[in-house]
Amino acid sequence: MLIRLGYEIAIECTGATPIISLLDIHSERQPDIKRQTRVLTSPSVPTRVYHDRHGNSCRRFTAPAGGFRILYDAVVEDSGEPDEVNTLAGETPVAELPDDALVYLLGSRYCETDHLSDLAWQLFGNLPPGWARAQAIVDYVHSRLSFGYGYARATRTAAQAHEERVGVCRDFAHLAITLCRAMNIPARYVNGYLGDIGVPVDPAPMDFSAWIEVFLDGKWYAFDPRHNIPRIGRIVIARGRDATDVPLLHSFGPHRLTLFKVWTYEQERNLFSPPHHGLDRTASARMLA
Repeated sequence: MLIRLGYEIAIECTGATPIISLLDIHSERQPDIKRQTRVLTSPSVPTRVYHDRHGNSCRRFTAPAGGFRILYDAVVEDSGEPDEVNTLAGETPVAELPDDALVYLLGSRYCETDHLSDLAWQLFGNLPPGWARAQAIVDYVHSRLSFGYGYARATRTAAQAHEERVGVCRDFAHLAITLCRAMNIPARYVNGYLGDIGVPVDPAPMDFSAWIEVFLDGKWYAFDPRHNIPRIGRIVIARGRDATDVPLLHSFGPHRLTLFKVWTYEQERNLFSPPHHGLDRTASARMLA
Protein backbone atom coordinates (compact mmCIF):
# COMPACT_ATOMS: atom_id res chain seq x y z
CA MET A 1 0.00 0.00 0.00
CA LEU A 2 1.16 3.53 -0.79
CA ILE A 3 0.15 6.38 1.51
CA ARG A 4 0.30 10.00 0.41
CA LEU A 5 0.94 12.36 3.30
CA GLY A 6 2.17 15.82 4.11
CA TYR A 7 1.39 19.16 5.64
CA GLU A 8 1.31 22.89 4.99
CA ILE A 9 1.53 25.20 7.99
CA ALA A 10 1.68 28.98 8.02
CA ILE A 11 2.35 31.30 10.94
CA GLU A 12 2.95 34.98 11.53
CA CYS A 13 5.69 36.23 13.84
CA THR A 14 6.18 39.74 15.20
CA GLY A 15 9.95 39.35 14.97
CA ALA A 16 12.62 36.83 14.00
CA THR A 17 11.68 33.73 16.04
CA PRO A 18 13.76 30.59 16.63
CA ILE A 19 11.63 27.46 16.15
CA ILE A 20 12.04 23.72 16.64
CA SER A 21 9.66 21.54 14.63
CA LEU A 22 8.95 17.84 15.14
CA LEU A 23 7.31 17.16 11.80
CA ASP A 24 9.84 14.88 10.07
CA ILE A 25 8.84 11.22 9.61
CA HIS A 26 10.56 9.08 12.24
CA SER A 27 13.86 7.48 11.20
CA GLU A 28 12.39 3.97 11.45
CA ARG A 29 10.05 4.75 8.53
CA GLN A 30 12.55 6.64 6.40
CA PRO A 31 13.38 3.49 4.34
CA ASP A 32 9.67 3.28 3.40
CA ILE A 33 9.61 6.73 1.78
CA LYS A 34 9.22 6.28 -1.97
CA ARG A 35 9.16 9.96 -2.88
CA GLN A 36 9.38 13.17 -0.91
CA THR A 37 9.95 16.86 -1.26
CA ARG A 38 12.50 18.68 0.80
CA VAL A 39 11.01 20.48 3.79
CA LEU A 40 10.20 23.71 1.98
CA THR A 41 9.93 27.06 3.70
CA SER A 42 8.69 30.39 2.41
CA PRO A 43 10.58 32.64 2.74
CA SER A 44 13.42 30.17 2.32
CA VAL A 45 15.53 29.84 5.47
CA PRO A 46 18.29 27.39 6.40
CA THR A 47 17.21 24.45 8.58
CA ARG A 48 19.21 21.90 10.55
CA VAL A 49 18.14 18.52 11.95
CA TYR A 50 19.31 16.96 15.21
CA HIS A 51 18.03 13.94 17.17
CA ASP A 52 16.74 14.20 20.72
CA ARG A 53 17.06 11.64 23.52
CA HIS A 54 13.89 9.86 22.33
CA GLY A 55 15.29 9.38 18.82
CA ASN A 56 13.09 12.01 17.21
CA SER A 57 14.23 14.17 14.29
CA CYS A 58 14.04 17.81 15.40
CA ARG A 59 14.41 20.58 12.83
CA ARG A 60 15.82 23.97 13.88
CA PHE A 61 15.28 27.20 11.98
CA THR A 62 14.48 30.86 12.52
CA ALA A 63 11.24 32.23 11.11
CA PRO A 64 11.53 35.87 9.99
CA ALA A 65 9.12 38.57 11.03
CA GLY A 66 5.84 38.45 9.13
CA GLY A 67 4.27 35.50 7.34
CA PHE A 68 6.14 32.20 7.20
CA ARG A 69 5.14 28.89 5.62
CA ILE A 70 6.49 25.33 5.90
CA LEU A 71 5.48 22.57 3.48
CA TYR A 72 6.22 18.85 3.03
CA ASP A 73 4.78 16.10 0.82
CA ALA A 74 5.70 12.40 0.51
CA VAL A 75 4.57 8.96 -0.56
CA VAL A 76 5.27 6.18 1.95
CA GLU A 77 4.99 2.43 1.48
CA ASP A 78 3.01 0.63 4.19
CA SER A 79 2.17 -3.01 4.80
CA GLY A 80 -1.56 -2.26 4.83
CA GLU A 81 -1.87 -4.43 7.94
CA PRO A 82 -3.79 -3.17 10.99
CA ASP A 83 -2.11 -2.62 14.36
CA GLU A 84 -0.70 -5.81 15.83
CA VAL A 85 -2.82 -7.46 18.53
CA ASN A 86 -1.18 -9.99 20.86
CA THR A 87 -3.56 -10.96 23.62
CA LEU A 88 -0.93 -13.31 25.08
CA ALA A 89 1.63 -10.55 25.68
CA GLY A 90 2.50 -10.28 29.35
CA GLU A 91 3.91 -7.57 31.57
CA THR A 92 7.63 -7.38 32.25
CA PRO A 93 8.53 -7.03 35.95
CA VAL A 94 10.06 -3.64 36.68
CA ALA A 95 13.33 -5.23 37.80
CA GLU A 96 13.68 -6.84 34.36
CA LEU A 97 12.75 -3.85 32.19
CA PRO A 98 15.43 -2.49 29.84
CA ASP A 99 17.01 0.70 31.09
CA ASP A 100 15.56 2.85 28.31
CA ALA A 101 11.99 1.80 29.23
CA LEU A 102 12.20 3.01 32.83
CA VAL A 103 11.65 6.67 31.97
CA TYR A 104 8.22 5.69 30.61
CA LEU A 105 7.17 4.57 34.10
CA LEU A 106 7.72 8.00 35.64
CA GLY A 107 5.30 10.86 36.02
CA SER A 108 5.71 13.73 33.55
CA ARG A 109 4.28 17.17 32.78
CA TYR A 110 0.86 15.96 31.60
CA CYS A 111 0.90 12.48 33.14
CA GLU A 112 0.78 12.93 36.90
CA THR A 113 0.92 9.33 38.13
CA ASP A 114 0.86 10.41 41.78
CA HIS A 115 -2.66 11.84 41.33
CA LEU A 116 -4.12 8.77 39.66
CA SER A 117 -2.19 5.86 41.17
CA ASP A 118 -4.82 4.92 43.77
CA LEU A 119 -7.58 5.09 41.16
CA ALA A 120 -5.60 2.91 38.77
CA TRP A 121 -5.07 0.16 41.32
CA GLN A 122 -8.72 0.30 42.37
CA LEU A 123 -9.89 -0.08 38.79
CA PHE A 124 -7.29 -2.43 37.31
CA GLY A 125 -5.40 -4.05 40.19
CA ASN A 126 -7.49 -7.24 40.11
CA LEU A 127 -7.27 -7.76 36.34
CA PRO A 128 -4.88 -10.25 34.71
CA PRO A 129 -1.54 -8.53 34.06
CA GLY A 130 -0.46 -8.03 30.48
CA TRP A 131 -2.47 -7.31 27.36
CA ALA A 132 -5.84 -7.70 29.11
CA ARG A 133 -4.95 -5.05 31.69
CA ALA A 134 -3.57 -2.60 29.11
CA GLN A 135 -6.66 -3.05 26.93
CA ALA A 136 -8.93 -2.54 29.94
CA ILE A 137 -7.19 0.78 30.63
CA VAL A 138 -7.64 1.89 27.02
CA ASP A 139 -11.30 0.78 27.10
CA TYR A 140 -11.84 2.80 30.26
CA VAL A 141 -10.30 5.97 28.81
CA HIS A 142 -12.22 5.57 25.56
CA SER A 143 -15.49 5.38 27.49
CA ARG A 144 -14.60 7.98 30.11
CA LEU A 145 -13.77 10.88 27.79
CA SER A 146 -15.87 12.56 25.12
CA PHE A 147 -13.93 13.73 22.07
CA GLY A 148 -14.31 17.17 20.51
CA TYR A 149 -11.90 19.74 19.02
CA GLY A 150 -13.74 22.42 20.93
CA TYR A 151 -12.50 20.78 24.14
CA ALA A 152 -8.82 21.39 23.29
CA ARG A 153 -6.77 23.08 26.01
CA ALA A 154 -3.01 23.13 25.94
CA THR A 155 -2.60 22.91 29.72
CA ARG A 156 -5.00 20.03 30.46
CA THR A 157 -3.35 17.17 32.36
CA ALA A 158 -4.41 13.54 32.58
CA ALA A 159 -6.00 14.03 36.00
CA GLN A 160 -7.92 17.07 34.75
CA ALA A 161 -9.09 15.16 31.68
CA HIS A 162 -10.34 12.38 33.94
CA GLU A 163 -12.24 14.88 36.06
CA GLU A 164 -13.63 16.93 33.16
CA ARG A 165 -14.40 13.85 31.02
CA VAL A 166 -13.63 15.66 27.75
CA GLY A 167 -10.63 16.14 25.51
CA VAL A 168 -8.86 15.71 22.18
CA CYS A 169 -6.69 12.76 21.21
CA ARG A 170 -3.70 14.00 23.22
CA ASP A 171 -5.87 13.99 26.37
CA PHE A 172 -7.02 10.43 25.66
CA ALA A 173 -3.36 9.45 25.24
CA HIS A 174 -2.20 11.22 28.40
CA LEU A 175 -4.85 9.60 30.58
CA ALA A 176 -4.15 6.10 29.24
CA ILE A 177 -0.39 6.59 29.64
CA THR A 178 -0.81 7.76 33.23
CA LEU A 179 -2.99 4.81 34.23
CA CYS A 180 -0.59 2.34 32.57
CA ARG A 181 2.42 3.85 34.32
CA ALA A 182 0.58 3.77 37.65
CA MET A 183 0.24 0.01 37.10
CA ASN A 184 4.00 -0.29 36.38
CA ILE A 185 3.43 -0.74 32.64
CA PRO A 186 5.77 1.46 30.54
CA ALA A 187 3.77 3.67 28.17
CA ARG A 188 4.83 6.45 25.83
CA TYR A 189 3.18 9.18 23.75
CA VAL A 190 3.21 9.01 19.95
CA ASN A 191 2.38 11.66 17.37
CA GLY A 192 2.01 10.93 13.67
CA TYR A 193 -0.12 10.53 10.57
CA LEU A 194 -3.27 8.40 10.69
CA GLY A 195 -5.53 8.53 7.65
CA ASP A 196 -9.06 7.20 7.28
CA ILE A 197 -7.88 3.95 5.70
CA GLY A 198 -10.13 0.93 6.17
CA VAL A 199 -12.64 2.97 8.19
CA PRO A 200 -15.46 5.38 7.29
CA VAL A 201 -14.09 8.75 6.20
CA ASP A 202 -14.24 11.41 8.90
CA PRO A 203 -15.85 14.52 7.38
CA ALA A 204 -13.69 16.78 9.56
CA PRO A 205 -10.50 18.14 7.96
CA MET A 206 -7.49 15.85 8.31
CA ASP A 207 -5.13 16.33 11.24
CA PHE A 208 -2.14 14.74 12.91
CA SER A 209 -3.07 12.14 15.50
CA ALA A 210 -1.84 11.05 18.94
CA TRP A 211 -1.85 7.52 20.31
CA ILE A 212 0.22 5.50 22.78
CA GLU A 213 2.66 2.61 22.78
CA VAL A 214 2.75 0.11 25.65
CA PHE A 215 5.72 -2.12 26.51
CA LEU A 216 4.67 -5.78 26.90
CA ASP A 217 6.85 -8.90 26.66
CA GLY A 218 9.85 -6.96 25.42
CA LYS A 219 8.03 -5.11 22.63
CA TRP A 220 6.19 -1.83 22.11
CA TYR A 221 2.57 -2.18 20.92
CA ALA A 222 0.33 0.58 19.60
CA PHE A 223 -2.94 1.30 21.42
CA ASP A 224 -5.35 4.08 20.48
CA PRO A 225 -7.52 5.33 23.36
CA ARG A 226 -9.46 7.70 21.12
CA HIS A 227 -10.45 5.26 18.34
CA ASN A 228 -9.94 2.02 20.31
CA ILE A 229 -9.77 -0.23 17.25
CA PRO A 230 -6.75 -1.51 15.28
CA ARG A 231 -6.03 0.94 12.47
CA ILE A 232 -4.15 0.79 9.17
CA GLY A 233 -1.40 3.14 8.11
CA ARG A 234 0.06 4.70 11.24
CA ILE A 235 3.16 6.71 10.27
CA VAL A 236 5.12 7.76 13.36
CA ILE A 237 6.62 11.23 13.55
CA ALA A 238 7.79 11.40 17.15
CA ARG A 239 7.63 9.71 20.54
CA GLY A 240 8.11 10.99 24.07
CA ARG A 241 6.99 10.95 27.69
CA ASP A 242 4.00 13.13 26.80
CA ALA A 243 3.08 15.99 24.46
CA THR A 244 5.79 18.17 26.00
CA ASP A 245 8.41 16.12 24.16
CA VAL A 246 6.75 16.14 20.73
CA PRO A 247 5.42 19.64 19.87
CA LEU A 248 4.67 20.14 16.20
CA LEU A 249 6.15 23.63 16.47
CA HIS A 250 7.95 24.95 19.51
CA SER A 251 8.61 28.67 19.10
CA PHE A 252 10.88 30.73 21.30
CA GLY A 253 8.68 33.77 20.96
CA PRO A 254 5.04 34.51 20.05
CA HIS A 255 3.53 33.35 16.79
CA ARG A 256 0.03 33.18 15.34
CA LEU A 257 -1.19 30.20 13.34
CA THR A 258 -2.76 31.28 10.04
CA LEU A 259 -2.96 28.05 8.05
CA PHE A 260 -2.91 24.36 8.99
CA LYS A 261 -3.41 21.57 6.46
CA VAL A 262 -2.60 17.87 6.79
CA TRP A 263 -3.23 15.13 4.22
CA THR A 264 -3.01 11.36 4.68
CA TYR A 265 -4.71 8.96 2.31
CA GLU A 266 -4.11 5.81 0.30
CA GLN A 267 -2.37 6.69 -2.96
CA GLU A 268 -4.51 5.57 -5.88
CA ARG A 269 -3.23 7.88 -8.62
CA ASN A 270 0.10 8.35 -10.32
CA LEU A 271 2.94 8.67 -7.83
CA PHE A 272 3.56 12.22 -8.96
CA SER A 273 0.00 13.50 -8.81
CA PRO A 274 -0.50 16.72 -6.84
CA PRO A 275 -1.35 16.27 -3.15
CA HIS A 276 -4.86 16.45 -1.81
CA HIS A 277 -4.38 19.29 0.63
CA GLY A 278 -7.69 19.23 2.44
CA LEU A 279 -9.21 22.39 3.90
CA ASP A 280 -7.77 25.55 5.39
CA ARG A 281 -7.98 25.86 9.13
CA THR A 282 -7.06 28.68 11.41
CA ALA A 283 -8.08 27.21 14.76
CA SER A 284 -4.90 26.45 16.65
CA ALA A 285 -6.90 24.02 18.80
CA ARG A 286 -6.60 21.48 15.98
CA MET A 287 -2.81 21.50 16.42
CA LEU A 288 -3.31 20.17 19.96
CA ALA A 289 -5.22 17.07 18.91
